[in-house]
Amino acid sequence: MVAIRLRREGNKNRPFYRIVAVTHTKKRDGGYIECLGTYDPTAKKDGEKIDLALADKWLGHGARASETVTSIIKRARRAAKVAAAE
Repeated sequence: MVAIRLRREGNKNRPFYRIVAVTHTKKRDGGYIECLGTYDPTAKKDGEKIDLALADKWLGHGARASETVTSIIKRARRAAKVAAAE
């Protein structure tokens, strides 16, 4: 099974995450299949960037997203909808 989850990078006390599609048996920071975007929890604005087309592709193939990634995808879709309306 493929999971969409966060992969931690960055330094001590400066976390930075990549949103990746990975086989569910791999470790948190192990190898991954494809990088879908990034998430920076310390950024004040625009801390998350995700390719919604890639995320939809993986979700369509049966991948399961973690709770955090699911909320990031929802926020990105809301932001894309607002940008399209302008």
